Amino acid sequence: MPPRDRLLNPEATGAARSLLYSDKGGPMSNPTSPELEAKWRSLLLEGHTLRWLHAFFRHMPSEPRCKLCYNPFGGVGGKVVGLFGFSPSPKNPNVCSACCDRLPPGGAEIDIAVLFADVRGSTRLAERMTAKEFAELMNRFYLAATRALVKHDAIIDKLIGDEVMALFIPGIAGKQYRCRAARAATDLLEAFGYGSESEPWLDVGVGVHAGPAYVGNVGADGMVDLTALGDAVNTAARLQGLAKGGEAVLGESVYAEVRDRHPDLPRQEVTVTGKTEPLAIRTLRLT
Repeated sequence: MPPRDRLLNPEATGAARSLLYSDKGGPMSNPTSPELEAKWRSLLLEGHTLRWLHAFFRHMPSEPRCKLCYNPFGGVGGKVVGLFGFSPSPKNPNVCSACCDRLPPGGAEIDIAVLFADVRGSTRLAERMTAKEFAELMNRFYLAATRALVKHDAIIDKLIGDEVMALFIPGIAGKQYRCRAARAATDLLEAFGYGSESEPWLDVGVGVHAGPAYVGNVGADGMVDLTALGDAVNTAARLQGLAKGGEAVLGESVYAEVRDRHPDLPRQEVTVTGKTEPLAIRTLRLT
């Protein structure tokens, strides 16, 4: 029986059954009640106080920062705001205590834009450098990418190896979150030297897609992370894999928001791993 059929079969056992039942033998409950989901939806779509906090804190030094309000955890700025409760939360060190106290468990499904940026040829770069030199280069990559993305009120979801993942959520990035994701992709490439007279100092490709995703606190007790899950996230990662250095591959719905700025990008249909239907994309290249 194919794996998918086993999950749908009420007699599912083993690993498949563990997805449906708790360790105590009973069915797992929905991690987000309707009431909590409503709170998350309000937070993610309306933003409450997060938007002005994000705009204020992004001008204060220094990294690392809270994923939500972007207050600094390090440097002088971190010491100052830490006095007012904006220190890393013991529940989620990527979010400050002030924000984490306001976040209920669970999450909600909403429409967001997702951006992935990746260093091309990082394996070859690592072979030619010492580990310390490569780490310094990646730190420079993280810093440049983060600064470019936060200008557009992105949430920096993950810094993994040679890759950055960012979320553009209506309650923080505003109603034009898809447009801001596309413009952030352009600014990010410019941060690495594309579109200028000088040579790029790092080979970077970008993918951006938008669609429904589950956004919230994901993980087990004692180890949770504010992140996004779903097809939109997976598709953005696949589009990033199609991008060459200096390119931003945009999903069609994202491109529609910046068509006036880039009216002549040809439409392509591509098939990516894990998708049954071809995807319409537009490729923006900075030279």
